Amino acid sequence: MLRLKLYVDRVLGMTIVIVMAALVLDVLWQVFTRFVQRDPSSYTEELARFLMIWVGLLGAAYAAGKRMHLSVDVLLTRLHGQRKRILAIAIECFTLCFALAALVVGGGRLVWTMLYLGQTSAALGVPLGYLYVVVPVSGLLIAFYSVYEISQILRNG
Repeated sequence: MLRLKLYVDRVLGMTIVIVMAALVLDVLWQVFTRFVQRDPSSYTEELARFLMIWVGLLGAAYAAGKRMHLSVDVLLTRLHGQRKRILAIAIECFTLCFALAALVVGGGRLVWTMLYLGQTSAALGVPLGYLYVVVPVSGLLIAFYSVYEISQILRNG
């Protein structure tokens, strides 16, 4: 399972780098067309907004996988032994439930609704369902990382 986690980490990290590079290029193009050409591009603001959503959600999944996410661990640091293990598993179970319920199920419904209604973005003309697919994908990634952490806690005793 470690090999799979390392592979997911690498692919997710490279995806975030590519999306962030696209975001930087998009914003640079927006600045160039607005201030140098005096004719602002019509799609760059909307594209930047969607790329920022992708970076944020994929970055949250990456941070969860690297155990770098923001957490309140006051109680966890004060416990030892079996109690600490039980609390760590409970925290991961809550994270897993949130990722599956809110992001995977809720995000999946959002994608389906947007595709069913045929809504498209104003400037890009892309179906919004395709742009929001990052919500359930990030939920699946966070769920994967939670399952991995639970397995590590159980394995290491």
